[in-house]
Amino acid sequence: MAAPRELSIFIDESGDFGPVQKHSPFYVLSVVLHDQSDDIAGQLDKIHAALRARGLSVDHAIHTGPLIRREHDYRWLDLPARRSIFRVLVDFVRLCEVTHHSWAFSKRELDDTDKLVTAMSRAVGTFIRENLAYFSKWDRVVIYYDNGQREITNLVNSVFNAHLSNVEVRKVVPSDYSLFQAADLCCTLTLLREKVATVGLSNSEQDFFSTPKDSAERALKKGYFKTMDRKRFGT
Repeated sequence: MAAPRELSIFIDESGDFGPVQKHSPFYVLSVVLHDQSDDIAGQLDKIHAALRARGLSVDHAIHTGPLIRREHDYRWLDLPARRSIFRVLVDFVRLCEVTHHSWAFSKRELDDTDKLVTAMSRAVGTFIRENLAYFSKWDRVVIYYDNGQREITNLVNSVFNAHLSNVEVRKVVPSDYSLFQAADLCCTLTLLREKVATVGLSNSEQDFFSTPKDSAERALKKGYFKTMDRKRFGT
């Protein structure tokens, strides 16, 4: 008897439900999708070895926002070291058999929690309906979220279960799943793309991504946005 076909979906968010502020004009939601029959053990070994080589534990959860801003675990690391860790995660996503999709919502336009949650629920629901043939072919769809924000936990449970009958939702510990960290990366790069197109990058983002040859905006477009676009769901 064939093993059941299982799709894993890792969900992460970037932003908060507070009023719009200069440092948080958008709310981003990202999903990373992985066919469990596609073996990524080799890529997991590579990311674990890369973390160890950089003085981090193999179960370290890479958080890209703090990495860029030199916060928390990364406050003692210089710029080349932090860039190197960021690239480790980008290469992991690039080489894995995964796809992703992200949504960015303007908090200026959606200026209270109800409006924002409604817009997100509608967007995720539309995504599922437009790809219903894809989602329906799996025996089981397992969704991983860290329950970081109650509104997203409720959205995940309600929207996916409203459209699909084969869903299981699990709470994830970020350090246990590199693919959850991949969703964090997708959130960050989606947010950066929106900021490049609208309000501009922060000083820490400018410093992190700029090179002697390219501005931060150009370096992002050449080195990161194109890479992630190739892994976009449906391409």
